[in-house]
Amino acid sequence: MAPEVVNSNQKDYIQLTRVGDVIIMFPSSEIENLPPNLIEPAAQIALSSLKSAAISNLIVDLSQVRFFGSEFIAFLLRCHLILKKSGNELVLAGVNDRIRELLRQTALDTIWAIYKTRAEAMEAVGSSD
Repeated sequence: MAPEVVNSNQKDYIQLTRVGDVIIMFPSSEIENLPPNLIEPAAQIALSSLKSAAISNLIVDLSQVRFFGSEFIAFLLRCHLILKKSGNELVLAGVNDRIRELLRQTALDTIWAIYKTRAEAMEAVGSSD
């Protein structure tokens, strides 16, 4: 099944693409430097898409992101809670060593599966297209 762009906000800080019943989120590298007042609007657009889409899982592809702060972590946690309520999961792909260490220090690596590549994540979470 060909990927379908679900949502892309005005600055493309976060793009969402649907592949079957899986949504892949692509935060841009610009997310690292965004002030909280700009992360929140981008997050709200992405969250509204997650709430309205019939999906099974969310893959967050972090391959373009070198690092992020507490605002983006809070956004990921909100995504996680939305998905958990419907029995679905959030997984991470393309995580570099610096982000992996942040996730380890915050114990978030214990709640999200982490895959080396988006392809590995897709294989793990599957898609019923």
